[in-house]
Amino acid sequence: MITVDDLRFAYPGTKQDTLKGLTFNVNEGEIFGFLGPSGAGKSTTQKILIGILRKFRGEVSVSNTNLRTLKSEFYEDIGVAFETPNLYSKFTALENLNFFKHFYAGKIRDPLNLLAAVGLEDAAKTRVSDFSKGMKVRLNFCRSLLNNPSLIFLDEPTSGLDPVNLRKILTLVQAEKAKGHTVCITTHDMHVADTLCDRVAFIVDGDITLIDSPRELKLQHGERQIEVEYKLNGIVEKKIFSLDGIGENPVFKSILDTNYIETIHSREASL
Repeated sequence: MITVDDLRFAYPGTKQDTLKGLTFNVNEGEIFGFLGPSGAGKSTTQKILIGILRKFRGEVSVSNTNLRTLKSEFYEDIGVAFETPNLYSKFTALENLNFFKHFYAGKIRDPLNLLAAVGLEDAAKTRVSDFSKGMKVRLNFCRSLLNNPSLIFLDEPTSGLDPVNLRKILTLVQAEKAKGHTVCITTHDMHVADTLCDRVAFIVDGDITLIDSPRELKLQHGERQIEVEYKLNGIVEKKIFSLDGIGENPVFKSILDTNYIETIHSREASL
C-alpha cells in the first residue's frame, strides 16, 4: 500500500534535513504506527504521504501512485484526521460532515451513522464551538471515514478522550482493518500503539531506528523472568524466577503449593 525509499526532506530556510533517509513499507490491510518524541519527523512523514509536502527527495508510492505525479483523484480513497481538528466552529456536527461530503465524487458513509458510532448522535445539531476537545476529536475521526477510504491516516486520534470514548475509537479502527483497509497512526500513546498496531516504526531525529511488531519488541527487550508476590506468615514476600526451567524449579513449586499467591507477573517490557 505504501512504499518509501530513502525519503529526505528539509523545510525551507533550514540547512539540516528533518527526514534523513527513511525507508519502509506499509502492507495492505495493516495498522502501522509511527512512534517517537516530538519533533522527530512523524507528522512531517505523514504530511508527505498525504501529498501536502511535495519537495522531498527519494521515492514515495502510495496506493500505486507516485506522489510526484498525484492528481486530485488520489484523495478520493484516503482519509485523514489531523492532530488539531480542522472543523467549522459555526456549523453543527452534522453540517460539518454534510459540507465535507461534497468534496468527494464517490459513495459517502451516512453522516448520522458515523456520529452515532462515536457517541455524538445527540450532538448532531450542536455547533462545534460548543464542543469539548474530546468531542471535536471524535467528529474529526468521523470526517476521516466519510468517503469510506481504503487508506486512513490518523494523527493522535485518541488525544483528550476519556476511557469510554477511547475504547469506541479503538474498536472503530479495528473494524476498518477487518474490512481490509489500511491505517497509519501517529501517536505518543504507547497503549494505543500496543493495542492497535501490527507493526510500529520508531522515528528518532528524522530517521527510523527500528520497525517491528509490538509483541516482538516487548519480547526482545523484556526479561525472561516471573515475579511472584505471596503471603508468608501474614507478610507479603516477593521472589523473581527465571522462565527457563520454571516448571522444575523446586522453590517456585514450593511457593505455589504452600503459600497464598497475591500476584504472578512476567517481566516483559512495555513499548
